[in-house]
Amino acid sequence: MFRNITLATALVTLAALLPVAAQAEPTIVALGDSLTAGYGLPEGEGLVPQLNAWLAAQGSTATVINAGVSGDTSAGGLSRLDWSLTPETDALIVTLGGNDLLRGLPPEETRKNLDAIVKSATDRGLKVLIIPMEAPGNFGPDYKADFDALYTDIATTYGAQITQPFFRLLDAQATDPGQIAQWMQADGIHPNKDGVARVVASLGPTLLQLADSTTD
Repeated sequence: MFRNITLATALVTLAALLPVAAQAEPTIVALGDSLTAGYGLPEGEGLVPQLNAWLAAQGSTATVINAGVSGDTSAGGLSRLDWSLTPETDALIVTLGGNDLLRGLPPEETRKNLDAIVKSATDRGLKVLIIPMEAPGNFGPDYKADFDALYTDIATTYGAQITQPFFRLLDAQATDPGQIAQWMQADGIHPNKDGVARVVASLGPTLLQLADSTTD
């Protein structure tokens, strides 16, 4: 009799827990530089907090973890990848390459590092979203062509999702070219709170697809 009562109690307890276990809560690591870290912005106004707020507003249970380090290059991102991808990680966002550009590093070096990052993530079974950077024209047409192409090439190789280049996500929300300057910090490099909100508006739907893909 007592055995039956114990079994019944266990079954009731298990049934109560099942709905909780069935609700997916994807963890997405955002690996990047100052654009990811939220440089120059108060806590809560950077890219990752605004992405999390956007996801919550859509009813998503996904959480984005901020693994952005200001000043980081693609090599720096690769060097800290292993400890950034904790066991509960389901997906990775890669936003690196801006500081490679600022230093004029060879595109083949950036390609090698980003390829290694995306390969490592996909080998672990993680979904990957790449947010490219775009080279300016002052390094010459060959440099620009080589740099801009590397993101699409890597995404194609590993079946990763890819968005427009980071600052084109901002441009996509503008109805007047003059708005862009209003959405930037004084340094002209980093978006302010309103600029980040525009990036999130462009990026959000793709991020939601990434989160949903982890539960397929």
